[in-house]
Amino acid sequence: MSRYANVALAILASAMAGCQTWGPTWSEITGARYTAAIADRRAAILSTVGDESVGSVQPFKVHPGTYRVVVQSPRHNGFPGTNKEMTLAMDPCRRYYVNAQFDNPTTPQWEPVVDHVETIAGCTTSAH
Repeated sequence: MSRYANVALAILASAMAGCQTWGPTWSEITGARYTAAIADRRAAILSTVGDESVGSVQPFKVHPGTYRVVVQSPRHNGFPGTNKEMTLAMDPCRRYYVNAQFDNPTTPQWEPVVDHVETIAGCTTSAH
């Protein structure tokens, strides 16, 4: 094997070492808006789930379990977004849509809500 091939393999191996593997069971959480018909409900920004920073990953995969989730509201009627915490028990093979529910269209008061829960295609609750 050439020197360059060895270097390429070493880089690939180190990159793969940092990757988290999933399968066959996991849970997901997203801040994407699911229901458009509910007044004053908006997409949310997920900051952390448990001890992990979400960043721009949507949906965000986690192992099933109960997590402290930090949710940020979007700007609303000129008010900046604010952070709130919620505790969420996530079942295996389920995707949770967490949104910001504002009290009304003119105030910054809001609460994080689970807007919808759906089954994740391709996820199984037991290994076959």
